[in-house]
Amino acid sequence: MRRLALALALAWPAAAHMVSMSSGELVITGSGARYALRMPLYEVSHVKDPGRAVLDNIHFTSGGVRARLTDRSCREDTAAGAYLCTASYTFAAPPERLDVECSFHSITVPNHVHLLRAEMDGKRDQALFDLSFPKATLRFKPPSAAEIVVTQGAAGFGRALGGAVQVLFLTALVVAARRRRELVALAAMFLGGQVVSALLTPLSNWQPAPRFVEAAAALTVAYLAVEVLLLPQAGARWLVAGVLGAFHGLYFHLFLQTSGYGAGYVLAGAALADALAITVLALAFWQIRRHAAALRPVQVSAAGLAVFGLACFLLRLRS
Repeated sequence: MRRLALALALAWPAAAHMVSMSSGELVITGSGARYALRMPLYEVSHVKDPGRAVLDNIHFTSGGVRARLTDRSCREDTAAGAYLCTASYTFAAPPERLDVECSFHSITVPNHVHLLRAEMDGKRDQALFDLSFPKATLRFKPPSAAEIVVTQGAAGFGRALGGAVQVLFLTALVVAARRRRELVALAAMFLGGQVVSALLTPLSNWQPAPRFVEAAAALTVAYLAVEVLLLPQAGARWLVAGVLGAFHGLYFHLFLQTSGYGAGYVLAGAALADALAITVLALAFWQIRRHAAALRPVQVSAAGLAVFGLACFLLRLRS
């Protein structure tokens, strides 16, 4: 029990939110702008003076001159589970294009994503910000077809590998595969379940809560790992992978709903990221199995994944 408690304690800090998204609306009128932010309340529960910290981590610049913050107001909407801020800015001159820098990931969690929608003179543009892409330029012109494909596909690619839970579930798939052919079946069913869930959930009346999605995704890691440990010869594991993939598809449903991006481009980017990650993880793990079989890498890896998944699941239940 002491060893299990120690393992849980070590896994606890690594349990970053799988679903960590906020959105903002910026309306520019002449040399002034009004910004409205909506962020899940649990993202700022640990932040000291969030009203100042949040708005200090997003900046708008035009012509090389940063817009001046002239007014700010933040409040908690406990009924909606949201932290809401509004702010007014003044530019040195009416902007022609807008440079934005957003570092919300530095005060929330590393995989936090912020979607900014902006409007100026009836023209709209938007951008996603995260740890990898903290800066963007909005030009307020319709994007080309190629830009849409690249932008939305890249967003799906990044979201597929945006958190520890996603990556470790792919690791669990590799560990669960007893043969290469089975890994292909597991990966295909996982991707299929993910796509079907993301596409069909909007057709229902059910709106999954982000906390539920996080807890369910963490539990999928633990479930698959426990099956490897307790049912090493179990059949139809491909079917299990498909069902578990459906839970991961709920995350993409939330992302598509928030971003307004096209499901086809986002899910294609996500599938490409998952396929590449599974290939790399499989090559590495098979080398470990070949050269360190005496260390029982399948059982050891499955045990570690089970501990991580359960720790994340319990964390989500308590928060």
